[in-house]
Amino acid sequence: MSQSKFFKISEFNCSETGENAMEESFITALSQLRAACNFPFVVTSGFRSTKHSVEIIKPNGGGMHTKGIAADIKISGGSQRAKITKHALALGMSVGVAKTFVHVDTRKTEQMCWCY
Repeated sequence: MSQSKFFKISEFNCSETGENAMEESFITALSQLRAACNFPFVVTSGFRSTKHSVEIIKPNGGGMHTKGIAADIKISGGSQRAKITKHALALGMSVGVAKTFVHVDTRKTEQMCWCY
């Protein structure tokens, strides 16, 4: 996988196994989101192995992180949360909003938005 203008591929390594199978199309979409937001992103979770403690309990082999098409982005306030959510939805991404992060993914099914 090639490097992105905004991200090092190693930022997406699984925190428990070190594996990384991110989809290049997702990294491209995340780079577009980063450009639209115009502020740096800290990725707190990218790829997750199906052996990751969060994923192992999920049915069907895990969530979008295990497919290499999701990331959790650390946020520092409501303005960042709003900008990421607004631009991600405009780019066709699905979004999960939490107090300290925003999850974005490029699932192939219907676009979704939820709160944690």
